[in-house]
Parts: sequence; C-alpha cells; structure tokens
Amino acid sequence: MNWKAFFQNAQLIGSRYFMLALIGFLLFYVLFRNKWLYKKIQQRFPKNKDYAREIMYSLVTMLIFSLVSSFVFTHPSIRPHTRMYKEIGDYGWLYYFALFPVMLFMHDTYFYFMHRLMHHKKIFNFVHLVHHQSTNPSPWAAYSFHPVEAFIEIGILFVFVFTLPMHKTHLLIFFLFMIVYNVYGHLGYELYPKGFNKTWVGKWVNTSVNHNQHHQYFKGNYGLYFLFWDRMLGTIREDYDTRFEEVKTRIADKS
Repeated sequence: MNWKAFFQNAQLIGSRYFMLALIGFLLFYVLFRNKWLYKKIQQRFPKNKDYAREIMYSLVTMLIFSLVSSFVFTHPSIRPHTRMYKEIGDYGWLYYFALFPVMLFMHDTYFYFMHRLMHHKKIFNFVHLVHHQSTNPSPWAAYSFHPVEAFIEIGILFVFVFTLPMHKTHLLIFFLFMIVYNVYGHLGYELYPKGFNKTWVGKWVNTSVNHNQHHQYFKGNYGLYFLFWDRMLGTIREDYDTRFEEVKTRIADKS
C-alpha cells in the first residue's frame, strides 16, 4: 500500500464531503432552520444522534474509498492494466468532454441495479439497512454506508478504469460532481424549481424529493442521477409527481 497516496486521497475525499455537507447543514439546518422549515420535504428534523451516526459511518466509507482508490492507482499489479492515460492530447478534447455524460449514464446504471439488489429481503438488513436508518436524511447521510455497501459503491471505479480510456482529471471532476449530487439528494430540501419534474428534461432527472421518498418509504425510486431506469422498469413511486408539486407549492406562514 502506498500510504502517501492513501492519505492524499483521504484528505481529498474527506475535505469534499465535509465542506459540501457542512455548507448544506449550516444553511438549511442551522442558520435558516426556522425561516425555511416550510420548504423542508419532511416537516421535521433528524435528532443529534442521527447526525452523529451518519458522520461516523461516512468516515468509515471515506477510509474505504481512499484505500480502494489508492490500491487501484498505485499498486504495480493493478495500475498497468487500467486504461488510464496521462496526456489529454492522446485522445483529444472532444473525447475528453464527451466521456462525462457516458460516465454519468454508466454510474447511474450501475447504481440502479446494485441498489435494487441491495433491497432484496435476504440482503437488505446486512448491507443497506445502515443507510436506511436515515429515514429523514440530512446532508451528512451522503456517505453513510455499511462497510460492505461502501465497497460495493466504490466498485464503479473498477468499471470505469478497466473499460474506458480515462484521464485522472475525469475521475477528479466526476467524483466531485457525484458528492455534490449526493449531498443534494440527501439535503431534505428541493432545489429544482416548481414544475421541473414535468419538463421534458426534468422528467428524467432525479431530485431530492424523489430520493427523500426512497428513504422515507424504502421502496421505489432507485436511481441516482436520472429516472430512466425507474420509469422504464416501473419502479418510480406513483405519488412522486404529486409529492414534488406539494413540496414546491408550499408558502411561508406569515402569522
């Protein structure tokens, strides 16, 4: 194990998680807690013990992510067999930018089917229950996984580096976007505008309302970035659009 690489990865992953989750937490759960309460998807807040549990499991997840990524990128028996390349010019800028939507689709597909499998009754309690202890998730729940689930989640890294020619900055940028969207998905507030879920784009995009329903009810809404698979395979909750509209039409109590 290259411990220097491990600590560098841990610092990068940890700083991103704590910075983004803390910003969301301070804005929506501390500074504007009362002012914006009417906007909260579930009209209640988690308990302090819930925040502590989410942070504890997230720390374990980040250590696992750091270990696996360091192993893949530095181990002499692994790195030479990946499809990582050093110079962007090797494949050109068109390929460089075109790869990001491909990565999004691949990760969303990986996540959807992995996620549905973890909800199987013979697996759920041993792997996925930890994440679902957050029935009313906060931003700190973004990485709150059982260690086994953490290893499954980081499995997408292997899919990426062994199938696609990829520059290291692809991974740096992509996983930054991933944690941003993960924090948003667990924020407990909907940031997309009213009616977004009915637009020709929004119909296929996952939202905080959608994922919050998954945490609250445990069934349906399995996607990560998109709703392609949920809609095509009939796993989107029938009350999703109604719930989105209800959340976005609330008004502040002026009394």
